[in-house]
This record gives sequence, C-alpha cells and structure tokens, in this order.
Amino acid sequence: MNTTARGLHGQAVEAIGERIVRGVYAPGQSLYPDKIEAELGVSKTVVREALRVLASKGLIDSRQKRGTFIRPRADWNLLDADLLRWQGMGVPDEGFLENLAEVRAIVEPAGARLAAARRTEQDLAALEEALAAMAAAEGDVEANVEADLLFHRALLAAANNELLTRMEVVIEAGLRVRDRFVHGAEHADDAVPAHRSVLDAVRAQDPDAAARAVEDLLAKATADLRTVISRTHPKESG
Repeated sequence: MNTTARGLHGQAVEAIGERIVRGVYAPGQSLYPDKIEAELGVSKTVVREALRVLASKGLIDSRQKRGTFIRPRADWNLLDADLLRWQGMGVPDEGFLENLAEVRAIVEPAGARLAAARRTEQDLAALEEALAAMAAAEGDVEANVEADLLFHRALLAAANNELLTRMEVVIEAGLRVRDRFVHGAEHADDAVPAHRSVLDAVRAQDPDAAARAVEDLLAKATADLRTVISRTHPKESG
C-alpha cells in the first residue's frame, strides 16, 4: 500500500515536473489540482504531495487569492538532480547543453588537478575499476553510460574535497545527456584511451597533465555530441 502510494506520488512528480521544465506549463501559468487529478488518474492526496515536492524545488508556488502557479525560471533550483534530468530528456535545449558543457569545463579540469595532487591508492583503484568496466561494456549502451559515470565520480572523489564532490549531480546530468546520444550512435569511438590518459596523469601526480587530459576529453565529448545530434536531429542542431 505504502509502496504503491509512493509510486503514484513519484509518477505525479515526474509528470508535472517534466512538463514545467520542458515548457509545456509556462512560468506564470496557473495549475489546477482538480484537472491534474483527472488527467493523471490519481487522488487529491497524491497531487497535493506532488505539488509540495515541486514547490520545494522552486518550480511552483501557491497564494491564497491566486492559487497554484509556475514560478519564474530564475527561482528554480536548477542544480536539483530531477530538474537536471528533466531538462536532459528528449533532444535537449541548446542553451542547456552549453551551460552543462561550461560548468563541466570549469569543474572537472580543476578537480583533476586536485586529484593528481591528493589521490590515494584507493582513489586509483576506483578509477581503474571504472576504466575496466568501460572496457568491458563494449557495445552495451547502458553499461557504457554507467562506467563513464563511475569514472567521473571517482575522479571528483579523488580530489578529496567534499563540496566539489557534490558537483557530481551536474556532471552526471551532462554525461547522461551526452552518452545517451553518443554511445547509442553507430561506430562510437572507444572511450578507454582518452580516460586512460586522465588516469595516467593522476597516477603520475602531474596536475597540469591531468587538467589537459580532462580538457581534451571534454572537448571531444562536446564535438561528438554535436556531430551525433546534427546527424540524427538536423532541425534541432541547426
């Protein structure tokens, strides 16, 4: 019973939240709980709880005379994991992709520099494990995505800065968007050598080389994503 309730609650959050983030419901637009209940086929309690969660993410607000409405995008908690994931669904907005790429370009090279200076043997083992998973994934798209995420999480963790590690939510969003397209495309390049270069530099405790290796990796990741999107969704890329 409780599991079902949580399941319905989660589905309602997903359905409403994704529509807000993807622009189906525009900022300033009113939401009518009774219509949502009928459309989703759920109870008042489920909708009420879903709206409470979305309010905590900065997406909606409720006022006594105005009712429930979509808040301006500037008020949204854009680093929330769900918001990042919803923005990355389908063919992402070009601005969203550019924002993610810029944040990764700021965070990951700096993280690699710290990792090269601070890494432990456990950190190196975690990076090796991720690299082995990447090599074993071969043509399995989902396995490739998870191995890639594992490597980049391990790299941030090797920086041994707990605040920097929290940036993994942004890194994960960027990786999932990129990997969904690139690893699913035909003749995707072998990702192991570029990641091996990062690991080798971290192992050698060479901060400059580690940062350069990550910068090269990110530049190729961005180029690959744009190439795949331009081939499969020419209208969205142009």
